[in-house]
Amino acid sequence: MFGNQVKAQALHRGKPLAMSDAAQEAFEKLIDPSAAIKLERAALVMRIETAVNQLSADQLLAYNRAELEVLVQQLTDDMTGVGPIQPLVDDSSISDILVNGPDQVYIERHGQLSKVDVSFRDEQHLLNIAQRIVNAVGRRLDESTPLVDARLADGSRVNIIAPPLSLNGVCISIRKFPERKFDLMGMAKIGSLTEEMAQLLTMTAQARLNVLVSGGTGAGKTTLLNAMSAPISEAERIITIEDAAELSLSQPHWIQLETRTASSEGTGAVTIRDLVKNALRMRPDRIILGEVRGAEAFDMLQAMNTGHDGSLCTLHANSPHDALLRLENMLMMGAEKIPSHVLRQQISAAIDIVVQLERSHDGKRRVTAISAVGECVDGEIALSPLFEYHLSTSSEGEYHKGALPSVLVERARHFDLHESMQALFEGAK
Repeated sequence: MFGNQVKAQALHRGKPLAMSDAAQEAFEKLIDPSAAIKLERAALVMRIETAVNQLSADQLLAYNRAELEVLVQQLTDDMTGVGPIQPLVDDSSISDILVNGPDQVYIERHGQLSKVDVSFRDEQHLLNIAQRIVNAVGRRLDESTPLVDARLADGSRVNIIAPPLSLNGVCISIRKFPERKFDLMGMAKIGSLTEEMAQLLTMTAQARLNVLVSGGTGAGKTTLLNAMSAPISEAERIITIEDAAELSLSQPHWIQLETRTASSEGTGAVTIRDLVKNALRMRPDRIILGEVRGAEAFDMLQAMNTGHDGSLCTLHANSPHDALLRLENMLMMGAEKIPSHVLRQQISAAIDIVVQLERSHDGKRRVTAISAVGECVDGEIALSPLFEYHLSTSSEGEYHKGALPSVLVERARHFDLHESMQALFEGAK
């Protein structure tokens, strides 16, 4: 349409260009927003270009040619995308976008956080964009529901918190996922774990071991969960359960379940626990739970103990030991009258492997421990480190290998994987 692409893109990253009330009214007469958003983006761009040209000819827009091109981009992003931050969403090098009110936007790129020269016109503009994001997934954002989890069309995870809970105005946190899907060996190539660890986790999935993935916020739990699901047979029926759908599996027999918030009348909410209970009636071979947060842990553990081997779930914890403690605390929410030593025995019987992830200060995400869960003796669950990452004099640190418990060898034997698994630990102390 217009020339000067470089200048236009530079302007597009700054504050949105404003339209006068007269220009806005004329624009809405030329383009009906409710009809326009149903168009493909290319067709919508053409309509907006025509409208902006007309407004410019009528002297309702006091912008030069490069600025008019920016206005077309911004209007298109407002109507179909996420407004001023759409270019950041489109940038594959950015992993996180953090909006702290209309005038403050941060990004994380290659593990480093920095402020960018991007802003919204005002608080209402930001609220409109936030509401469009949540409305797209059937949720709502208002004073009665100021805290919402959602996702973008590309699968990016979104959390939005608004007044009165947020004193900074509307805050949007977007976690983007890499365009390239990593398998376990791919994660080994970028240094997130070793090839031996990748081989072990592959056999763990193939041998239908139950795995708990633990780590802090942004440690890469979902990425690892996706990678660990790849070795699962295409003949199996897999059900994934999440607050906001993020997992992306390649198997054909995959059912996605997602929670639902309550309506404006306070009814119709469907929780993670509701979905876990329902999943058990759907004849699953495996259940993958995006994140365990509360009482649903009890139902998930029962599923692992009653024939749904090979299931996976994640939770927030700082070590394998802490992960089991947190899991026990969550189990108490769903089984208040069951003694703690009985809950620990159930954890011991259900969970086979705990995988710990960490995100270092430089932004590097890596698996720092793979531990085998042993029997519960004298009220304590035994943990056997299979691989542990130890800091050393080198900046990268090094992995130490432990001994392979016989119980895992026997489990692997049923799938003719015992010799391959044992070979990984030959010479280990």
